[in-house]
Amino acid sequence: MGIDTPAKPRPDLIGAPSAKPSRLEAEDAVRTLLRWAGDDPSREGLLDTPARVARAFEEWFKGYGQDPEDYLQRTFEEVEGYDEMVVLRDITFESHCEHHLAPIIGRAHVGYLPDHRVVGISKLARVVETYAKRLQVQEKMTAQIAHAIQTVLRPKGVAVVIEAAHQCMTTRGVHKKGVTMVTSKMLGAFRADEKTRREFLAVIGNPHSRYEG
Repeated sequence: MGIDTPAKPRPDLIGAPSAKPSRLEAEDAVRTLLRWAGDDPSREGLLDTPARVARAFEEWFKGYGQDPEDYLQRTFEEVEGYDEMVVLRDITFESHCEHHLAPIIGRAHVGYLPDHRVVGISKLARVVETYAKRLQVQEKMTAQIAHAIQTVLRPKGVAVVIEAAHQCMTTRGVHKKGVTMVTSKMLGAFRADEKTRREFLAVIGNPHSRYEG
């Protein structure tokens, strides 16, 4: 095998969890990247950078240690028969693209049609935050949020819309600033009933009218 030929992935390891590296190994990896970028990790300004990056990773990717469905377990049934949609809009989040580790900065809008029980509104924001604090693809994150709510609450319908700017597009590659990506996931009544779907989109400000089915 030539020196520049990438090793083929072992089929038996694809999808298998690997042992988490130690903090020291993580910091050594940062030093390697600093050297690869052309700088000297031993110079004064970079001495503490590996430790800082490791701490930042703990914060940026803390979602791997959390179960978003746990936040939805405590519900309330004394809602006096309320059965209209519940919407939490403009949930700000910061995530990272799994392709380049570049930031994804955006906001999520989450709605559901309760079926006899509701959940505290802060828990919806927690679900968004947990999925955001993982390496992500926006389309996948949108679906994950919707399916988690549907699985635990069993409402009549779930709607999720995410608007976000991807720094992998603005700071590298095509360098297009001011571009916002909009993704949607509609389940149950929000998918089946156009009137319900349009009501939700109107409540959240109908971002670019991008979802029509």
